[in-house]
Amino acid sequence: MPELLMGLSLGLGAGVMPGALLTLVITASLRGGFRAGVRLACVPLLSDLPVVLLAVTAVGALPEALLRVLSVCGGLYVVYLGVETLREARTALPPRPGEDAPSSAREILRGVVVNLLNPHPWLFWIAVGSPVFLAAWDRAPAYALGFAGAFYLVLVGSKVALAGAVGAGRHRLTPRGYRLLLGASGVLLAAVGVVLIARGLAPRAYS
Repeated sequence: MPELLMGLSLGLGAGVMPGALLTLVITASLRGGFRAGVRLACVPLLSDLPVVLLAVTAVGALPEALLRVLSVCGGLYVVYLGVETLREARTALPPRPGEDAPSSAREILRGVVVNLLNPHPWLFWIAVGSPVFLAAWDRAPAYALGFAGAFYLVLVGSKVALAGAVGAGRHRLTPRGYRLLLGASGVLLAAVGVVLIARGLAPRAYS
């Protein structure tokens, strides 16, 4: 089924693409281990439903100005998260075996907000996902559901695999190494936020 293969391919590309959510998955895995990373990896299953519904029911109807506002707001929030991570990195200590993230609900909420304010899911479902989904639906609803299911299976699965790799090695880190990695996550978050802001303010420069 071509829709299934397309969903698997697009999901893998979206899952491993550097961005705010992927960086949050890495940061959560460093702080709280595999389970904390998995919670963040599953955020698209919570946050993408309104994106998919709006995009499928009104393909291309979202004005460019709204996407630009989303990009700027999301960028500012991601920069804030990066600065907070950098502050924490100055005195952070490697977690002990069995220690979990301090607040899973707060981490999930952060991930949901970041993903909703990130224009990438909106752009993907408007420009790519919705046309494929609707064309498959015209053939048979099962084909459309297969496309969406394959896409999110690989999207989430690739992030879960990364969370497992990062979480497995976090206890072997020295305090200095842990702080450097956490600080690098903060820098990466801030950089992603700056790019999102720039894309919102000057979209033509990134087209």
